[in-house]
Amino acid sequence: MTNTNQYVGRFAPSPTGLLHFRSLIAALGSYLQAKSQQGKWIVRIEDLDPPREMLGAADDILRTLEAFGFMWDGDIIYQSLRHDVYQAQIETWLTQGNAYYCQCSRKNIQQTDGFYPGTCRTLNQRHSNGAVRLQVDTPITHFDDLLHGRIELPLALAREDFIIRHRNGLFAYNLAVVLDDIEQGITDVVRGTDLIESTGHQMILYQQLGHPFVRYLHLPLAITDNGHKLSKQNHAPAIDKHNPRPALMAALRFLGFSPPTELVIENVEQILQWGITHWQLKQLPKTTAITLAF
Repeated sequence: MTNTNQYVGRFAPSPTGLLHFRSLIAALGSYLQAKSQQGKWIVRIEDLDPPREMLGAADDILRTLEAFGFMWDGDIIYQSLRHDVYQAQIETWLTQGNAYYCQCSRKNIQQTDGFYPGTCRTLNQRHSNGAVRLQVDTPITHFDDLLHGRIELPLALAREDFIIRHRNGLFAYNLAVVLDDIEQGITDVVRGTDLIESTGHQMILYQQLGHPFVRYLHLPLAITDNGHKLSKQNHAPAIDKHNPRPALMAALRFLGFSPPTELVIENVEQILQWGITHWQLKQLPKTTAITLAF
């Protein structure tokens, strides 16, 4: 199953901190891929985890995107306003027997090589304070990536009944992102290689929902010289929304393109237009990570 509608891409940051260079790579790659296909580019705020969110980050992310010239199509969706949608789908699957409550702790699962063995699948538990897992009967063991080709997924992970609502009541990323992508008509997902292993579970959700798969393109991760990915948790510096052009040029070069040096004196709209005009998937580095020199 593949969705063949008009191209609709998206950038979906989490407001757990300000945008950094790795975020810029994902935003730029998804934007240029969408616009080179005369498609739409949507922004969604994935505010699923309030304890980890930074006050004011969501608004700062949007202002930063504007400063870098990224003009999104349509309205912004906030996941925090869609809890009823996620819960309704979970209730449907619980009623149909496609999902079940699980009382296993993380410690229990670590004792089984870190993959959930289906302990609670047949126990018919009704404890609403437990996690909820989706029953996986048809695993997804591989997928085709637009950049990397066929990607094999760990078999144990593919077979795992995975969590769709956590024990603490927070909705799982995979469930929310798939329901939102369907709601917004997303056809293509461009993101970093750190999310490759999530792809199998997301495809299972599409399969369970009877919806066509989206296409996936995983861009190389920006990592530090000690091998850590740039992230908010690792205190990656925020990109400068008051001087966006150097970072935008650096992001183009990171993605394998050679923008002319004099382009840095142009405005961000012209830099992005250069990127749209010259965008080709064959230019992208076929690697999972690139070390940045600071």
